Amino acid sequence: MSNQDLETRAINAIRFLSADGVQQANSGHPGLPMGAAAMAYTIWTRHLRHNPKNPKWAGRDRFILSGGHGSMMLYSLLCLTGYGLEIEDLKNFRQWGSKTPGHPEYGHTAGVEMTTGPLGQGFAAGVGMAVAAAHLAALYQRELIDSYVYAIVTDGDLMEGVSSEAASLAGHLSLGRLIYLYDDNRISIDGATDLAFTENRGARFEAYGWHVQYVKDGNDVEAIDNAIQAARKDERPSLIVCRTQIGFGAPNKQGTSKVHGEPLGDVELNAAKENLGWPVEPRFYVPEDVLDFYRQAVDTGSKAEKAWNARLEDFAKESPIKAAELKRRLKGELPANWTEALPVFPADEKGIASRASSGKVINAIASTLPELMGGSADLAPSNKTWMDGLEAFQKDAPTGRNFHFGVREHAMGAILNGMYLFGGLIPYGGGFLIFSDYMRPPIRLAGLSGFQVIYVFTHDSIGVGEDGPTHQPVEHFAALRAIPNLNVLRPADANETAQAWKVAIENRHAPTALILTRQNLPTLDRDIYAPASELDKGAYVLADLGEGAPELILMASGSEVSLVLEAGKQLAAEGVKVRVISFPSWELFEKQDQAYRDSVLPSSVKARVAVEAGVGQGWERYTGDLGALITQESYGASAPAKVLFEKYGFTVENVIAKARQVLG
Repeated sequence: MSNQDLETRAINAIRFLSADGVQQANSGHPGLPMGAAAMAYTIWTRHLRHNPKNPKWAGRDRFILSGGHGSMMLYSLLCLTGYGLEIEDLKNFRQWGSKTPGHPEYGHTAGVEMTTGPLGQGFAAGVGMAVAAAHLAALYQRELIDSYVYAIVTDGDLMEGVSSEAASLAGHLSLGRLIYLYDDNRISIDGATDLAFTENRGARFEAYGWHVQYVKDGNDVEAIDNAIQAARKDERPSLIVCRTQIGFGAPNKQGTSKVHGEPLGDVELNAAKENLGWPVEPRFYVPEDVLDFYRQAVDTGSKAEKAWNARLEDFAKESPIKAAELKRRLKGELPANWTEALPVFPADEKGIASRASSGKVINAIASTLPELMGGSADLAPSNKTWMDGLEAFQKDAPTGRNFHFGVREHAMGAILNGMYLFGGLIPYGGGFLIFSDYMRPPIRLAGLSGFQVIYVFTHDSIGVGEDGPTHQPVEHFAALRAIPNLNVLRPADANETAQAWKVAIENRHAPTALILTRQNLPTLDRDIYAPASELDKGAYVLADLGEGAPELILMASGSEVSLVLEAGKQLAAEGVKVRVISFPSWELFEKQDQAYRDSVLPSSVKARVAVEAGVGQGWERYTGDLGALITQESYGASAPAKVLFEKYGFTVENVIAKARQVLG
């Protein structure tokens, strides 16, 4: 057979492995794989540098299937090229315990670069990957960090607002190693995209500053290949608009919404195979020469990695210190003794806002942790996220570690995910806590996937004051705590803030949300009270006031800890034996063993009061049926913070009154 015959059959193998998998599961999306197979084939066989036997090789290119509903196409490619997925895995698509879940999941299937499915997230995270690549290449050596980021993006990706935010920033930064192929099939679940999506997509991306090309036939491998080659030569991010037909080959459903999100059915699937000259049986058929062709990726990838390793060793001879640092960063290892840079704050009744102490911590550890890179969604002066003396990352300053995300919270969250995924960075991003709502999808993906991303959320309560209820978060502690595998830390003072950063930096497989104040918090005297290092347990006994076993427990997080401490002192002066607990993190506390948790919250003490300037949802698990809450169960108001705390009951007097109620 001719090479053209082999190429055609290699593309059809992707189509029909995908369609067979969906049919076997009786669930899934066959349309995208059938329509975009030639695009994927061109990327994977002509351009993508990867090693199937070492999916985490640092020198590889990245491929993102942003339209994660087309996951069977990615699984088919991973199977064909030798990543360890077998035909049996494809047959178990969407089944319990399989390696082939409904949407690609990072860390679950070798070769999947990120969890995709929520549309737009893959698109935006790819921008973060390209940022990391540009930054590391400028710091170390372009010959080592010369990765391209490829993605197949969909109509749905382009409709989602996060893609617009990310594309705008990518164009501004001229991220030239970002190459996206747009599967322009013009079909959505509801029907033709003309129902709601009629803008000139290419012109829109040209306005963002992207290099835009058009391929009239998405099955034309040579045209796609030429467009990718041109994109690789351009200094701008690239969008290649490929006109495709969803469900290509299916005679009765091709080009319709019917093939988007449901199996073809046996009759239509068989007809599609006959239409494209593919054997109807057996299912999951792969011609031997097609498999041999795809498996060349193993040898090619091994040689590419070997050559890359040789370049790395040459670099180590030329620049041993820089090379050692690069190797450490790519392994995800922290520098030895980095914690020695953490500041210790002296006791101070006037104190400092935890957003400000956080800023001091960032600047103290910045030189010790060169992998720390981040910024804010246009709020750096308020979030205190700026690393003094360092440049901002820009097109002409790629070594910069400060980052201007602009007013783009949603994209910031997704870009942080991509920066982490590329490797070599610990990314952080700042914003007002109220706007964490705009970031929830990428935060959830970070939790789901185990990304080490740090969120610096300031202005954490009604303490925001005069800006009023639009800017005063009340439900946001509870909303963030509801996200699995997200550590939420609300430190009580400057030293707890330093320890919160320590926990976040050492927490290598989960995201962390630091919840910080605008208003000053007293810096507690740690010669009198428990050390701030106890924060890593999530909750700890700050002080037992009065002689003997406690009869009352007062617990709080963040700014309310000093409030309950003062109330505890006054009650102790009256003869009440009071335990005061600082409770910065539910998640960390729940990870402690039962013995420790019982030692902090002994079951014998039923009189308990929890205080937090947010909704009380969830605190009942710690106060019990006989306890009480002082929380914020309504939106705030526009007034000075001191007035708001008084009006809403966050006072020593109210804490004492509640304590007396539960004591009976």
